[in-house]
Amino acid sequence: MVLSTTPTFEGSPIKIYKGVVTGETIIGANALRDICANFTDIFGGRSNSYESVLREAKETAMNEMAEMAEEFGGNAVVGIDFDYETVGPSGSMLMVSCSGTAVVI
Repeated sequence: MVLSTTPTFEGSPIKIYKGVVTGETIIGANALRDICANFTDIFGGRSNSYESVLREAKETAMNEMAEMAEEFGGNAVVGIDFDYETVGPSGSMLMVSCSGTAVVI
């Protein structure tokens, strides 16, 4: 499965548009990660714990979208767009969604 944020693949014309596909995931950052992130917020720097959660959520959403594209009969997804949102009563959960168009190249 070829995935791209661009609307086309150079050198591979799109033969059939199969439809819009999506992938969503909601993942929690546990209390220990919250504590570590608070220290990072105070002292500065990057939060590796949150970055790893974000990468995991993005990969999960992309895999779900690719599976949906395959179910539609596509072998690629073009025009992928990502959205990120915090959810839950305290905003401690991260929602990552992505969408694109399943195509046959």
